[in-house]
Amino acid sequence: MPGSSPHIAMMRLALALILATSPALAEETTPAPGAEDDGFSLMEEGAKLVLRGLMSEMEPALDEMEKALTEVGPKLEDFGSEIGPKVRQLIAMIDDFKNYDAPVMLPNGDILIRRNAPLVSPADPVPGPNGEIDL
Repeated sequence: MPGSSPHIAMMRLALALILATSPALAEETTPAPGAEDDGFSLMEEGAKLVLRGLMSEMEPALDEMEKALTEVGPKLEDFGSEIGPKVRQLIAMIDDFKNYDAPVMLPNGDILIRRNAPLVSPADPVPGPNGEIDL
């Protein structure tokens, strides 16, 4: 139907398939040998038709997505090569995220991330059992 959405068209197709198979499902007669095979093959063919319809409707959207990814790909690679070393530096400085509180935005727009565990550097002397420090 012109102007109808693709989703409505797919729902109509699915409804038609259900209605087409409903009389066969309603019969309670004993099927002849091999009749079950025909029923399954009809259902299989119906499923194939539905999937083919879905694929034909999805194909233009998938083509557009492929074009967009092809255009964006080089830009993402450049971004990764620029930001990668900086992210590695940041991760080396942070050491463990458990040592920090949640970020807080200050009124001037700065973002403050407070450390909740004291920083122990290798240069700091470690006090002994009685609080003495070796110099």
